[in-house]
Amino acid sequence: QVQLVESGGGLVQPGGSLRLSCTASGANFRFLIMGWYRQTPGKERELVASLSYSGDTNYADAVKGRFTISRDNAKNTVSLQMNSLKPEDAAVYYCNKVRIPKYNWGQGTQVTVSS
Repeated sequence: QVQLVESGGGLVQPGGSLRLSCTASGANFRFLIMGWYRQTPGKERELVASLSYSGDTNYADAVKGRFTISRDNAKNTVSLQMNSLKPEDAAVYYCNKVRIPKYNWGQGTQVTVSS
């Protein structure tokens, strides 16, 4: 069974940066379209960035120009570099496949943006 593990979250001031990482046991990201999602209480989980196996990326308008998704095939990780963070970026961040069926969701990593 695939287990997704997200890490790298934390508390950062507005304007700061964080780098999130996602690893998985039992899965190889190399040929998958992978995404980073985020969720705040009471809201639907939303896709903020995706990366295809050929390197094509897509970003939600809210994060475009500030977030960068990447992968390291050798380490089987998918990362999200988040710059110029805003209070509205605060959420629990998750990684998963973009297409269905998705893997079971991991625990996510909390990002808090506050001064």
